[in-house]
Amino acid sequence: MQIDLNADLGEGFGPWSMGDDAAMMRIVTSANVACGGHASDPETMYQTLQMARVSGVTVGAHPGFADREGFGRRLIPMTPDEIGRMCAAQIGALQGIAAQVGVAVSYVKPHGALGNLAARDRAVADAIVTATRAIDATLAMLAISGTEGEHAARAAGSPVYSEIFADRGYLPSGQLVPRDQDGAMIHDAGEATDRLLAFLETGLMPTVGGDPIPLAAHSVCVHGDGPDAVAMARDIRTRLTAQRVTVRSFLEA
Repeated sequence: MQIDLNADLGEGFGPWSMGDDAAMMRIVTSANVACGGHASDPETMYQTLQMARVSGVTVGAHPGFADREGFGRRLIPMTPDEIGRMCAAQIGALQGIAAQVGVAVSYVKPHGALGNLAARDRAVADAIVTATRAIDATLAMLAISGTEGEHAARAAGSPVYSEIFADRGYLPSGQLVPRDQDGAMIHDAGEATDRLLAFLETGLMPTVGGDPIPLAAHSVCVHGDGPDAVAMARDIRTRLTAQRVTVRSFLEA
């Protein structure tokens, strides 16, 4: 069995930093790099991509709503077409900086409120996939497992990989529990890893208020912005390895 570990990185801007990207780069196998919407700027992108290159970590674009004050976790009213163009601008920005570093941007994963919207709204998911394909039809989509984002990418013929979350609660619908509700986050590393290992064995994800649901997973997201993020990511990788699970990028055969 193999699984990818991804984290949202490069989420600072200017003199302000978020999380310990250098430490996370030594643990994860894919980095979702913020590209100027909810966070980041050209120099932050450059430094993050340099770390990814040195660490041999696969790079993906992580577009989000232009909402630095809310860290991209607030829903901004926009039409699907406007969302598509917003994502195109951010993906292109990251590609431009990546060209300076000499790394490839290999996939796209929408951030925060945008990702959750695409998970439930097919028109938004279609717009993001269409915009991505117009830039480069070979770019893969990393989508929340079982959601509209995954269905839209598959229908368009884009490479698509399914993602689950190590530290987020699930609703019976397969959507993530909203962050302002009980059960949204798992803060204990041991609990998160126990749940993940049980899922990998059974294919069933526990839900808040319902029965476990079947999900597919090529990649596991471990958030990089919490105070215990590095410890949780390290615990997950260590215990996966102990269970003879190979941890490597979902884009590696």
